Amino acid sequence: MTSILYYIHDPMCSWCYGFTPTWNKIQGNLPSTLKVEYVVGGLAPDSDVPMPQETQQMVKGAWHRIQDMLGTEFNFSFWDKNTPRRATYPACRAVLAARTQKFEKQMITAIQHGYYLRALNPSDDDILIQLATELKNEQTEQAIDVDQFTLDLNSKETEQELARQISLSRRLSQRGFPSLVLEHNDALHFLEHDYQDPDVTLSRIDALLNL
Repeated sequence: MTSILYYIHDPMCSWCYGFTPTWNKIQGNLPSTLKVEYVVGGLAPDSDVPMPQETQQMVKGAWHRIQDMLGTEFNFSFWDKNTPRRATYPACRAVLAARTQKFEKQMITAIQHGYYLRALNPSDDDILIQLATELKNEQTEQAIDVDQFTLDLNSKETEQELARQISLSRRLSQRGFPSLVLEHNDALHFLEHDYQDPDVTLSRIDALLNL
């Protein structure tokens, strides 16, 4: 039976962005037999309402904490250049639309860099499409089909997959983003993680796989 490591995330989650370097190290040291599956959890549903000042201060505060704790780079000019909205479902749909063309990880990175470094707003479909135009496979140099991505972004199939993944994320874990859950021997195991030490998670995975 295949064992699965679920990575539960949201592409606009600042803690997921801060965790990325350690998550990449975890992935680079996993056994080849372990399947990794990304699950978007849907941090905030669609909204056209500008983010209240109180919420903006809360989110900016999280950015500062992550920057202080992990040294993660943020471009705080985002808050002056945009009208932020509490809406991450569009970015989640973009990840799923890119997944159909095998550009899932590249789209996650593009959204994070666009949001946190380039001060772009990934709550807007036009920004997500702009980011898609920049995607290329590093090995083959093949670009994503932007026309197909645009069609898939808000398609019925993408919406259904988003609902499925949100439901799955809630079944797997109620502990927020990012979360790591190992499915092994018909059991689910929540994995503790340290934002800077990949060995915390890797040692736990190793122990569970060798029970």
